[in-house]
Amino acid sequence: MSVGTSSTPGTHRTRRPPAPRHGDPTGLGIDPDDLPDGLVVADEHGRVVCFNAAAVRITAIPAEKALGQPLEKALPLEDLEGRRWWQLTDPYGGLAIRTGQPERNLLLHGGREVLVSAKYVRTRPTGPVRRVVVTLRDTEARRRTERSHAELIATVAHELRSPLTSVKGFTATLLAKWERFTDDQKRLMLETVDADADRVTRLIAELLDISRIDSGRLEVRRQLVDIGAAVGRHVQAYVSAGQPADRFLVRIEQPLPELWADPDKIDQVLSNLIENAVRHGEGTVTIDVMPAPSPREGDGAEKTATSVTVCDEGPGIPEEFMNRVFTRFWRGSKRGGTGLGLYIVKGIVEAHGGVITVGRAPGGGAQFRFVLPVGTPAHLL
Repeated sequence: MSVGTSSTPGTHRTRRPPAPRHGDPTGLGIDPDDLPDGLVVADEHGRVVCFNAAAVRITAIPAEKALGQPLEKALPLEDLEGRRWWQLTDPYGGLAIRTGQPERNLLLHGGREVLVSAKYVRTRPTGPVRRVVVTLRDTEARRRTERSHAELIATVAHELRSPLTSVKGFTATLLAKWERFTDDQKRLMLETVDADADRVTRLIAELLDISRIDSGRLEVRRQLVDIGAAVGRHVQAYVSAGQPADRFLVRIEQPLPELWADPDKIDQVLSNLIENAVRHGEGTVTIDVMPAPSPREGDGAEKTATSVTVCDEGPGIPEEFMNRVFTRFWRGSKRGGTGLGLYIVKGIVEAHGGVITVGRAPGGGAQFRFVLPVGTPAHLL
């Protein structure tokens, strides 16, 4: 009897162990080695008839050692309490109504952890099991995600503690000893509370942005944006706050194509990049705005995009850190902040269909350049 119901060439037989592992136990014409997850298939007698390349990679068990062996010997698994999983689940002799096992963390010999799920294939409901199909996945990707979430929680807790402690301290002091302070002292305390409240608000906004970026739900409300004017507003804000006007050099190449983008999110990108250049760079901050070829394939080579480049003359970013700049919590050599800003910037630019890069500026500092396609939204055409 064959493993499957079809007689497709290459289907493994259960009467003798198959030589190749490239057969088609699914009957769908799919090479198991093309699957991204580990696939192990056992026949009606419990012997392994398929052990694909991903299963070899994940388990470090050679396929030739697994094929033809009983399932529990070819793939020895234990639960986190040390119990043998195949004896617990008993796929061939257990309840006839059982259809499989949900994904769970199990251990191979040596303590290596894998994610395992199983499907019991029957020719009829409650009939005997004809095949057991097991999928395997490495836990490393999940562990990285869990570590990232833990780091995010720890960072947020740390960043929230400082302003909230300040707010609580000043408000409690004012409520208890209002009459003892002068008007100037009261104003200073309230201004500090106001600034700390803004800091908490910004952090919450960052968390919401990260959540939307990670889930692919970052909404872009496109409007016609004057990118040159937006750059000018940010520069003027720094000058008004005390930065010398000659620290900034803004160059805008005209004519620029019409840019349809989310103005609030573009302001967020500009604010972050210019703030990084001012705080972490040195010398002149140069901002170039010019037409550019579209970053999207199929748009042609014509200049249907707008590029913005922000450069400084500071020490720049070491080459070995270039690939980490847009990851979470990257803060460079100087501490401070959450390290989430550039991660959010990248998410916003990519949500617009654009690209952002980092490199060395002509003056030796950091250079950030993002390119946004400028096509008119479909609903306006």
